[in-house]
Amino acid sequence: MEVPRWLPLEANPEVTNQFLRQLGIYPSWQFVDVYGSDPELLSMVPRPVCALMLLFPVTEKYEAFRMKEEESIKAQGQEVKPGVYFMKQTISNACGTIGLIHAIANNRDKIDFEKDSSLKKFLDESVPMNPEQRAKYLETYEAIRVTHESSAHEGQTEAPSIDDKIDLHFIALVNVDGILYELDGRKPFPINHGRSSVDTFLEDAVEVCKKFMERDPDELRFNAIALAAA
Repeated sequence: MEVPRWLPLEANPEVTNQFLRQLGIYPSWQFVDVYGSDPELLSMVPRPVCALMLLFPVTEKYEAFRMKEEESIKAQGQEVKPGVYFMKQTISNACGTIGLIHAIANNRDKIDFEKDSSLKKFLDESVPMNPEQRAKYLETYEAIRVTHESSAHEGQTEAPSIDDKIDLHFIALVNVDGILYELDGRKPFPINHGRSSVDTFLEDAVEVCKKFMERDPDELRFNAIALAAA
């Protein structure tokens, strides 16, 4: 069976914010750029921050790390709270949209949805599902696919061809019940990165991003955007 393919999204707050508006989310939370990890640059990010999305290159070093991480968690186990909303990625290039869904789904209590929000409808219907069922449901959910498609054309760079091989990938970092989770639809489960809080979430999430950068010190293609109170 052929894997469905979407056009990739840019890690650009204008694009992601417009995407969320089209999905029926009031702009009380907005994505903003995170320009760097030192305290001065982090102090420019409005607070509170409820999610962070990282765009990073999928390299051989990263893939080797990912396989090792998965084996180690399967062997040792980890705590994942039942309230964590996680979905698999079965659509090629849909990682930006899945990152957005992860960011919003795990902060549903804070987000203001419009009455007929297509994203709220998707979340309400998919909460009882398992991660694989959520992925399959997204494949058939036209309202999100169409919005993704138009957002993919909104970026500052020309959208690549739908058949281009893209080696950049989005993940979301969220705080659920005081634990920082990495949510990546290419992985079999959420990754528990330890304790966090509303006040320290941005700094904690940036520490996780730094590890991604340290694994690939020759790479420059990293980009982080934070979902912050507007």
